[in-house]
Amino acid sequence: MTHPIIFDTDPGVDDAQAIAIALRHPEIELLGMTTTYGNVDVETATHNALLLAELAGREIPVAQGAAGPMVKDRHPPPAHIHGANGLGDIALPPVTGQAEGVSAAQFIVDTVTARPGEVTLVAVGPVGNLAAALQLDPGLIDKVKRVVIMGGSIREGGNVSPVAEANMFNDPDAAARVLTAGWPLTLVGLDVTHRCVLTDAHMARIEAGQGELGKVLAGSFAFYRDFYREALGIDGCCPHDSCALAWLLRPELFTTSRGHLTVATFGDAEGQTIFAPEGRGFIEARWSRTPLVEVCLGVDGAAVSDWIADTLA
Repeated sequence: MTHPIIFDTDPGVDDAQAIAIALRHPEIELLGMTTTYGNVDVETATHNALLLAELAGREIPVAQGAAGPMVKDRHPPPAHIHGANGLGDIALPPVTGQAEGVSAAQFIVDTVTARPGEVTLVAVGPVGNLAAALQLDPGLIDKVKRVVIMGGSIREGGNVSPVAEANMFNDPDAAARVLTAGWPLTLVGLDVTHRCVLTDAHMARIEAGQGELGKVLAGSFAFYRDFYREALGIDGCCPHDSCALAWLLRPELFTTSRGHLTVATFGDAEGQTIFAPEGRGFIEARWSRTPLVEVCLGVDGAAVSDWIADTLA
């Protein structure tokens, strides 16, 4: 079975790894990439998405999208994690392609409308493009096949605040809209991405199997790995965004639960994803007011990491 997808991204080292999977895996039909700010500014995200496709020898539409959050002020990109250029500050070749002439939101609406019931949206950055697409066409919730979002945290705690994951924190208002829209949605958050680690051995195989793209993946990995060693004591890196594609293609490696999600949009809990399991009663009904979704709570981390390396090697 082939999965037609739109990949919404802010590349980003781990985004680059996931993009390589989307470009390579025979069960993925990559219809296009839509870009957003987050790990980098949106112009750099668009440059990187175009570059990664070109290095893989593919012509993939890239539509530029959100440059900042819906409501809050934008935080500076985390250059200490991904590098100022998003790819570990390694030297990069020039890009020949250009972004599409329509916005990311319009590209999503047009592409999904042309193939109703077929397209999966895989979003691995702040989700402003998806929120904007819903604003353009509220009926989108009935046209997509599924929405897979890398973001949030149910039990793990946060990575940019005590409770918030970066993508949710960067635009909590968009996240609150997207996660409660009522479309078929799976959240792949820190509860599982922190259980997966790409090692030097994995990356050596990936570099050998990916040609010119492999050089960029390996060079950017080294920068990202150094951050993980210092910040979390991990000898490798967590391939957050690739985990969203792993769930799509290898769901048997994950444990999921159904329930109701909300996102805190202000205060000390800003960006926190709050999950109420299906059927569980609380002192008030408000935590179960939102549509049912699926969240990932467990994973065979070693198997997912090996799958990533096997796919790219």
